[in-house]
Amino acid sequence: MTSPPPTFSTPAPLVVGFDLDMTLIDTTPGFAAVLTALGAELGVDFPVAEMTARLGPPLDHLLAPHLAEEAVGPAGDRFRALYPAHAIASVPVLPGAREALEAVRRERGRVVVVTGKFPENARRHLDHLALEVDHLEGWVWGVGKADALAREGASIYVGDHVHDVEGALAAGALSVSVLTGGCGREELLEAGTHVVLESLEEFPGWLAEHLLTSRLAALEADLRERGSVLVAYSGGADSAFLLAAAVRALGPERVAAATGYSDSLPQAERDPAREFAESLGVPVLTPRTREMEREGYRANGADRCFFCKAELLDVLTPLAAERGLGHVATGTNADDAVAGFRPGIRAAAERGALTPLRDAGLTKAQVREASRRWGLPTWDKPAAACLSSRVAYGIEVTPHRLARVERAEAAVRSFLAQHGVPLRDLRVRDLGDRASVELDRELLAGPLRPGSPLVGALEAQARDAGFPRAELDPRGFRSGSLNEALRR
Repeated sequence: MTSPPPTFSTPAPLVVGFDLDMTLIDTTPGFAAVLTALGAELGVDFPVAEMTARLGPPLDHLLAPHLAEEAVGPAGDRFRALYPAHAIASVPVLPGAREALEAVRRERGRVVVVTGKFPENARRHLDHLALEVDHLEGWVWGVGKADALAREGASIYVGDHVHDVEGALAAGALSVSVLTGGCGREELLEAGTHVVLESLEEFPGWLAEHLLTSRLAALEADLRERGSVLVAYSGGADSAFLLAAAVRALGPERVAAATGYSDSLPQAERDPAREFAESLGVPVLTPRTREMEREGYRANGADRCFFCKAELLDVLTPLAAERGLGHVATGTNADDAVAGFRPGIRAAAERGALTPLRDAGLTKAQVREASRRWGLPTWDKPAAACLSSRVAYGIEVTPHRLARVERAEAAVRSFLAQHGVPLRDLRVRDLGDRASVELDRELLAGPLRPGSPLVGALEAQARDAGFPRAELDPRGFRSGSLNEALRR
């Protein structure tokens, strides 16, 4: 089997550029006020309404028709000097601007403002309106914006003017135009813009759809290029989606699913996982993994997941070779790549495993949304980490401990179902001498509120499974809560 060398490849970060005037802010009242003050000083009756109807071009271009050639430069300097006192306070943010910037932030992206405005005045607007950006580039216009956009790595540029379109296209960025400036839809389309929005209010929805569509396309292209894959398949939302994507891209004859069977995989997860994979028409391999024989795994230190993933990949890699499959791929997503301490990801990378979801930039939310659109039953499946993740660090992992955790969780789920209490997330944490039961936080203010007779009966279910003591955690379910001890 051929595998790429161990790497931690990361998709290029999202960088979105925005124009300022009439894209993020409505400069019209401030610009008009400065023109009026300048005209009063120069004795010139500027046609203010006409000059502010299509803001965007450089100031000198706007002043030139109304002044002698030699007066344009000094007038521009004076305009910029008058600007702070007359324009900053009166200029509002345009509808949807804050939400547009926040949409980029939610994707862990960078915001770059590239504008023809005098940089110091542009900064005054941003500060006054509390618009946080990662980089501001001023005094650039038209195709001149391309250098700044390319230097900052912007893949999208949002503006309101045909010259913003020119800058985006020259930078090789996707051009998004809004109709809040003086240019109309047809004019912008004729200039070559790729997308026209009524305003930035439409931008968050457009961005979410654009990123999902483009990342799914990148995933399909990556899988096609790989030729064949063995998916390390747990039955969870991520690996199930990867398996479905691989079948779509390659066909079931060039894909297989492999689920490592061991004491850490709950019995309740096994049949549903197999049934889903078989419904896609792919063979399901269930090799026995022996992570329990690895001292580092049993010791249950902070790096336990490294030994587990190492065992899994050491088992799956020769299986893939035996079946003529070119690669082993895991369901690691883009959120996992930035989630901090993940020794399992390192172990998989060292063994040449592919991470197609991560490489395409697909987040957990995007995986679930795509799964929903594809009709996959796993789209809203709760996260189901291995049983060993329930054992507090430093306490030895043993088959006995894993079995009693599994029994306790099954008993609690059954108990709540019998009493008509809906449950999504549940973890029984093995803290050595006691169990801590974490479940959906909203239940703690409802049927499992303090004083409810159900609480004591629920804790008894965990004790009957083999724990000396059991307590319902008042903080509710917290994914990876045992990792909190590592941060102290």
